[in-house]
Amino acid sequence: MTHWFDSPAYWYVIGFGGQIAFGSRFIVQWLVSERKRRVVIPQSFWYLSLVGGIALLVYALHKKDPVFAVGQGLGLIVYVRNLMLHYGSENAAT
Repeated sequence: MTHWFDSPAYWYVIGFGGQIAFGSRFIVQWLVSERKRRVVIPQSFWYLSLVGGIALLVYALHKKDPVFAVGQGLGLIVYVRNLMLHYGSENAAT
């Protein structure tokens, strides 16, 4: 008996979805910076990084690619930490 997650199409959706989320973060950052007329890294940049990074890590683990998996896994630490710093600075300002 095969499961739906055994389908290559399922894994392509995960992989391409992660790439789209991860790649779109640069478009978001560019648009926000243009609107503010200065370089800005918005909170949404880190959320897109996190979502895309998780999806790509899952895909890399499925493909059994340790190089890709380590790269994505280590990146997740940075994305989570930047979100923690963002929320810490918001709380300190209030």
